[in-house]
Amino acid sequence: MTPDPIETFCHHASRTRLHDISLPARQATRTFLLDSLGVGIAGSVGPLCAAVLDAHAGAGPARVLGRRVALAPASAALANAYQVHNSEFDCVHDAAVVHPMAVLLGAVLAVVDCADGPVPGDEFLAALTAGVDIACRIGAASRSPMRFFRPATAGAFGATAAAARLSGLDEQHMLAAMGITLSQLCGTMQAHTEGSPLLPLQAGFNARNAVVSCQLAARGVTGPRQVLEGAYGYFALFDGEHDREALLRDLGGIWSIVEVSHKPFPSGRATHGVVDACLELMREHGFSARDVSSVEAAVPPLTHRLVGRPPRDDMQSNYARLCGAYVAACALRHGGVGLDDFSDAALGHADTLALARRIRIEADASGDPNVLAPVTVSVRLDDGTQLSRTLDVVYGAPGKPMGREAHLDKFRANCAASASPVAPEQVEQTIAAVDALEQCRDVRGVLELLQPAG
Repeated sequence: MTPDPIETFCHHASRTRLHDISLPARQATRTFLLDSLGVGIAGSVGPLCAAVLDAHAGAGPARVLGRRVALAPASAALANAYQVHNSEFDCVHDAAVVHPMAVLLGAVLAVVDCADGPVPGDEFLAALTAGVDIACRIGAASRSPMRFFRPATAGAFGATAAAARLSGLDEQHMLAAMGITLSQLCGTMQAHTEGSPLLPLQAGFNARNAVVSCQLAARGVTGPRQVLEGAYGYFALFDGEHDREALLRDLGGIWSIVEVSHKPFPSGRATHGVVDACLELMREHGFSARDVSSVEAAVPPLTHRLVGRPPRDDMQSNYARLCGAYVAACALRHGGVGLDDFSDAALGHADTLALARRIRIEADASGDPNVLAPVTVSVRLDDGTQLSRTLDVVYGAPGKPMGREAHLDKFRANCAASASPVAPEQVEQTIAAVDALEQCRDVRGVLELLQPAG
């Protein structure tokens, strides 16, 4: 029997050391760790947070971001992964269509809080970097349209690898955990299609399952070994046709974390191209939302599928974050998109909804089912002027990045949006501590900095 690629991934995740990882990749991992912690703290006010905590009541050792509560490890993993993804503000690998830190961070934070001894920063950084590699490579290797929610399903394998390593499991026990994770995978695109608030909770389910997989593997439980390419493995059942060469090419040489994009706006990444083009045209030509007669956007089929939905009077925040017309209308009216644009009051604003209904998003003739760009936006003004912009690279991507100050401003603003206050001095100390992560003796000290007072 041909060895499954999951064996190569387990070897990679078990053996990667800090000195193997390029300096740009280390920097990117630190950057997106900080970004994801901030997004998870802001997510503590998400629509299902109270229900999630209620359903998982009971004290434990694992902390929940932005909350004065600690839960059992699997429950905390679920809560934290949900919070990282619930505002659609977490980083994404555009080519893979995977949010690589949501499931991953949820799982590893729970493992770290339960560790018997110190978790050195260099070990933590290496585990995160390898975990991102696995999730992103699985996503980027797919050649089929999404049926299952790839950020949750592909993310589960990256999370399992990192959590297994930080739990002290060897390569064979990590492989067993991967098989157990396959048997627990969940999350379909139906929640996305309906704009259901359950969508980000699917990241939570898989983070919980990754932790449980590691707990079972540590106790000698084994799972299937043909995890990715078996007759009923991941690609056959969940993600369809794939490119095996792309799955493993230059593993350990090209680090997926350096290909990850920031989310400058708290909305689906597929909305960002339309928003970016609208904002560029506004800056260049000096018009305002009051001058806009109509907007038309030509986007790849995947982008249309993800965010081409019509605006509605009764939108909930999850639906609106994935409605390209609504998000673009917010950008045109406010010069950007922020967390407040998805409050109940904002969602019912008559002027925003009226503008959103004058924005059309149509699929172009692209044949690739897994690309989000290029995007062409045409704006027609009331005086008859027509303006157009085509973007091949969208703001937040490595080729058009957020600068460090914009990244730190986002982190500070997310910390300020917490359900429980995080003192400004703690926020600044966290930034410094993550910058020096490689020298950290125990990452629990870094996480402690973000604990709410009281």
